[in-house]
Amino acid sequence: MGAEKAKKAAAPKGEPIKAKIGVISIITGQGAAYGEAITNGIKLARDEVNAKGEVLIDLKVEDSSGKQEQALAAVQKLINSEKVVAIIGPTLSNEMFAAGPEANASGVPIMGTSTTAKGIPQIGKFVFRNSMPESQAIPASVGQAVKKYNIKKVALLYGNDDAFTKSGFDTMKEVAEKLKLNIVTIQEFQKGQADYKAQLTKIASLAPDAVFCSALYNEGGVILAQARKMGLKVPFVGGNGFNSPKVIEIAKEAAEGLIVATPWFGEKNDPKVKAFVAKFEKAYGKKPDQFAAQAYDAYYIMTNALKAAGAADRTKLRDALAATKNFQGVVGSFSFDAERDVVMTPSVLIVKGGKFAIFN
Repeated sequence: MGAEKAKKAAAPKGEPIKAKIGVISIITGQGAAYGEAITNGIKLARDEVNAKGEVLIDLKVEDSSGKQEQALAAVQKLINSEKVVAIIGPTLSNEMFAAGPEANASGVPIMGTSTTAKGIPQIGKFVFRNSMPESQAIPASVGQAVKKYNIKKVALLYGNDDAFTKSGFDTMKEVAEKLKLNIVTIQEFQKGQADYKAQLTKIASLAPDAVFCSALYNEGGVILAQARKMGLKVPFVGGNGFNSPKVIEIAKEAAEGLIVATPWFGEKNDPKVKAFVAKFEKAYGKKPDQFAAQAYDAYYIMTNALKAAGAADRTKLRDALAATKNFQGVVGSFSFDAERDVVMTPSVLIVKGGKFAIFN
């Protein structure tokens, strides 16, 4: 699009900006609850934005099944065949480490809405995220838990075969060391594991004051259930993967007392949050979680940047995205820092009476 046309597109009564945006999400397989929440959040935002008529987006959704090679194939298809102006996703940090370099090399802005591992925006200048990294969330949850429960000795438990859970563990270990906590043991597990008795027996035998656990919701829910069944009653502080209602669904009453830090709290007394929750529930028959909320905001951040760019131009869009400051979304006030990473304040939550509540 030439400069003349771009000016016209940006004019208030001009033509709407039309663009194709790709979405890479886990639609099938393990982690599909994250993907479902994300795509639902994006579709709700798309319908609202399209209805206003300034920006008309044709969404192209690709399923990655949570696999690196599928995420890579999806990013190539969206860039080369669909000719998208930008991409939202993929869901997991592992996948972004495969898809991000490809988008970056092709000069296509790509924004993760749930990728919290260390080093993601550092992939390159076309790579963004609006999901709070573990390095910001975990110090808040651990700090408050340590204060409240006078924690001195901790056990660490994490999934060692996933970039996201490994990164969460690294942050937990770093924070525990900074706070001079005594780490009595570090236990590992694999994705899809069903039995955690060996790890939990070892942890219980050392009588820690708390367990810091970095896991995705499938494993996280099972770990909580098995820990409580074995009589391990100490507080659990979970990484970002625990921020899904699915954990409560899987662990049931065993989830009580779980502590997490998240930028999103659906019960917040804020008109913007209330309106979003009501619209989402009406559309999908359930309340939005953190992943739906972050994806919804990501879509608005992307389309606001498109308006600012004035054209469906990849490079102009990248520059407009990088300039995003003080965006007021449903998750809160959001800015990108100089490395295209998140500037936000987390809330610390605890599971109480079967739902997340503010942890005091």
